[in-house]
Amino acid sequence: MITRTYSIDKSDEGKRVDQFLTEQTGFTRSEVQKWIKAGNAYRQGEKKLKANYRLEAGDTIVFSWEVKEEQTVQAENIPLDILYEDEDMIVINKRRGMVCHPAPGNEHGTLASALLYHCGESIRQVGDPKRPGIVHRLDKDTSGVMVAAKSMRAYESLRKQIGEHTAVRQYVTLVHGQMEGDHGEIRFPLGRSTKDRMKWDVQPETGKPAVTHFRVIEYMKHYSYLECRLETGRTHQIRVHMAHIRHPVVNDPLYGWKKDNFPIQGQALHSRTLDLVHPVTGKPMHFEAPIPQDFLACLKQAREE
Repeated sequence: MITRTYSIDKSDEGKRVDQFLTEQTGFTRSEVQKWIKAGNAYRQGEKKLKANYRLEAGDTIVFSWEVKEEQTVQAENIPLDILYEDEDMIVINKRRGMVCHPAPGNEHGTLASALLYHCGESIRQVGDPKRPGIVHRLDKDTSGVMVAAKSMRAYESLRKQIGEHTAVRQYVTLVHGQMEGDHGEIRFPLGRSTKDRMKWDVQPETGKPAVTHFRVIEYMKHYSYLECRLETGRTHQIRVHMAHIRHPVVNDPLYGWKKDNFPIQGQALHSRTLDLVHPVTGKPMHFEAPIPQDFLACLKQAREE
């Protein structure tokens, strides 16, 4: 039996507890509801919860579940591009093509497996055992800077900084067309697509608030090279927002134009910088992941076109 404790902040206030635990554990909602019904979810360690309980900021939720053998992450000797590491946290430059944690069709070669090998068995106790140490994600074909926790004290702090958006993430991307302004913000609520469960789209009535700030680094004849800062962190946020305003990310297999022919596998999107405070010392920290060669090749091609 695995037991985890979650501190609820304002970003999760109002969510149903079964929805929240589904997001945190990666299990299906039916699995989470089964364990809640069995009495495995408590508030403040004393009150058993029902699946429809609405979370309040300041709640402490204790949740227990049984781990099936096939759900256990296996350590794999996969090289990591480490930007920083100490006893509480590790910052890496994730390569394009690496999945953050195991999922159907991507059971091996994940960041979670690489972290388990590099950090040792102790990280298995940090956060969700299906994705030990991981506090946020990048899409499989998005490269760049990521932080992971190596201790529970770091996990709670880093997860809170990501959830409350006090940790600042900046991306660079190459998009189709010339943007209509040198800088601006895109505000469109996002939700999972009702037509394709692999995709997300703009849903004005039911979507969650999503804000992307952008600045044009360089205009090209048919493209724009952008810096984007996330005010919110919705799934596929930059990709969906750019596609919605008809400036899709170059080579995006889900939201882009099928005619793209650039020297890159997946979308031209890179997480370049991350600013946060150290989860233990409180010291402000800045990390930067160099722009990879495949992205630079896309910029070169776009300039030549």
